Amino acid sequence: MDMNQIASIITQTLIYSTPLILTALGGVFSERSGIVNVGLEGIMVIGAFTAVVFNLEMADTFGAATPWLAIIVAGLAGVLFSLLHALATVNFRADHIISGTVMNMLAPALAIFLVKVMYGKGQTDGITRRLGYFTVPGLEKIPVLGPLLFKNTFLPAYFAILVAVLAWFVIFKTKFGLRLRSVGEHPQAADTLGINVYLMRYAGVLISGFLGGMGGAIFAQSISGRFAITTIAGQGFISMAAMIFGKWNPLGAMGAAIFFGFAQNISIAGKNIPVISSIPDVYLQIAPYVLTIVVLVLFLGKASGPKANGTNYIKSK
Repeated sequence: MDMNQIASIITQTLIYSTPLILTALGGVFSERSGIVNVGLEGIMVIGAFTAVVFNLEMADTFGAATPWLAIIVAGLAGVLFSLLHALATVNFRADHIISGTVMNMLAPALAIFLVKVMYGKGQTDGITRRLGYFTVPGLEKIPVLGPLLFKNTFLPAYFAILVAVLAWFVIFKTKFGLRLRSVGEHPQAADTLGINVYLMRYAGVLISGFLGGMGGAIFAQSISGRFAITTIAGQGFISMAAMIFGKWNPLGAMGAAIFFGFAQNISIAGKNIPVISSIPDVYLQIAPYVLTIVVLVLFLGKASGPKANGTNYIKSK
């Protein structure tokens, strides 16, 4: 395998990893506050739908900046959609798993309904402005690493890595992060210290909505290129697995997401790689989902998440 093939594998891995990194980070914020967010898949669907519609409608207006603006708009749409989960779990004390499942069922149906209303068919047209490749000036000349990491690379991946580092700093090194973790570990104790448990839990869920919406937007504008019922197919659940595999730590979740992104890339590009090319296509295609199940089985019982995760808080108690 030559350098060009290795560089291609790295770049494609980054493309598949980026949506998983951002969505997994969203899950970390939500569950660190004590709210289980099974609805990450639904949030990604809403983000993908919003980004594609914005891209189609505003491409002539904003030009090359369109996909980047679409990511922000999709993040805001994710915030609004995740508000349903926050309202159900924090105010109405609904079961977190049921609420998240409802979100996952609602999002595709709502998005496809809106697509049919707006475009008269079951899927959108392909977008004209996509998140393409980018070469970092100067850095691409670094021996070995330059061509592998900085030439014709995927710029949003480095943004996601930066967000992961910032998320780690916020959660473990700031007052906000300390309060967020405290309500996820022992909300009663946090309440007695004057911390608004409900507000912090809302913050965790809404941040997860913003990051998950951006994750869906990046996936739709880099991989699928349009929105259909199958655009987001399991990426939200893979992100949850990455969050658990990473032990609710932003950096760990990022590493796990890159691993799952590599698995997704191999399932598609494996036929061009020696040894792997001899494996039947069907096994390569199911590999990411099998790995997700294996990780959940092996690590879910051993991973130690926030102690109050999934527990509704009643202030009077």
